[in-house]
Parts: sequence; structure tokens; C-alpha cells
Amino acid sequence: MSDRPVPTQCIGPSHRSTGEKPSATLSAGVNFDNVCILPQTPQLIALLSMIRNKNTERADFIFYSNRIIRLLVEEGLNHLPVIAQTITTPVGRTYDGLMFQGKICGVSIMRAGEAMEQGLRDCCRSVRIGKILIQRDEDTAQPKLFYDKLPEDIADRWVLLLDPMFATGGSAIMAVQVLKARGVPEDHILFLNIIASPEGVNNFATKFPRLKVVTAFIDQVWSPGFCPKHS
Repeated sequence: MSDRPVPTQCIGPSHRSTGEKPSATLSAGVNFDNVCILPQTPQLIALLSMIRNKNTERADFIFYSNRIIRLLVEEGLNHLPVIAQTITTPVGRTYDGLMFQGKICGVSIMRAGEAMEQGLRDCCRSVRIGKILIQRDEDTAQPKLFYDKLPEDIADRWVLLLDPMFATGGSAIMAVQVLKARGVPEDHILFLNIIASPEGVNNFATKFPRLKVVTAFIDQVWSPGFCPKHS
């Protein structure tokens, strides 16, 4: 057995320093307080590697994508308001805890956003989910609203807006405009996505400074169709 010490710098989140990591595995940084990037842990990078790999089978792609979506939803829930709550445990002790203050719903930007709905349901039982369909107008090449179905009381809810791919931000911007037109306050919207472009994040965060963006990764250089055979 070797007497050499175990290289602790190669274990856990510090398995490599930022300077030693290839740039392709580094999420681009942004200077916006309303943008939250998931911690770039070895687990997350491994999951992203699986869904980006051209050799990943469809069933595995769905499985690992769902794991990332769960991480996004859990982080999004961390940004919702809570109030103090004292409860009594089964053994009669008191516990000073927290409880969420308000109601939530999910809104998926069709059709890709529908893939994130199950991850939201897994975390939030019986959550209501609305849908918005936005497509590019063939004449103007601009995003156009084709369909929406939203909870009647959506103005009274916190909204988790779902879309896995975030390129230019055109569809997401229109979706937020639809929500605001229905009375949803801008600061009651959390936009969850898996992979984003620097351009899309900059445009979106600048236009909606009170809205929260939660993403798993911002590409250094945008590469659309990261896994086209499963899209």
C-alpha cells in the first residue's frame, strides 16, 4: 500500500480549482443580482455531461434531465417567502421551523417547458400548472402568442415559469409579458431553465430586474441543439 497522502484537493466540490477546469465546463458568470446559477458541483457537471453526450440514450437523457430539473425546482422554492412556524414533534418537543407564505403554480412555455412539469409535481404535490404557446411568426420572425391557459387566480400566486433552453430570450420575454398582463407582479415570477445563453440572460435580467432567474448552466458560447436527437 502506498504511503502517499490522499490528495484531498481532488475530492468533492474542490476536485479541481476553477483555473484548472476546462472552460467548456465552467458556467459563464453574470453581474445580475436576480440571476441564480446552481452551484457547479461535480454532481451537476456530471449530470450536464450526460444530457449533452451525443451517445446518451433517450431513457437516460430523460432520467438525468429530470434530476437537474428537480435541483432547479428545489432551488427555486428557496427563493419564495416564508414565515416562522413553531410546531410540536411526536415526542412533545417544540421545533422552530418555517412555512411557505402564499400559493404557487407552474407555467410551462410549450412545448419544451412541458418536460419540466413532472419535476415540479414531484416537489410540489397537487401544484396547478398553466401553459403558454409562443411560436415564431413566419412573416416577421418575431415571437407570437398562439395560446395560453392559466389559472384564474394566477395574479394571487407565485409563478414558476418553465423552459429548459434559454437562447435569445424572445419567447420567455413574451411569456412574462403575458403573465404581467394577467396581473402577476414581476417579483412573483421565477424563471427556471437548464441551459441558458449569455445573451438571453443579459436581455432578460435587464428587462425584468425584479424577476428571478434560476439556471443550471450559462454557456460560455451558445451552442443551440445541445442534444438534438432527444429534443
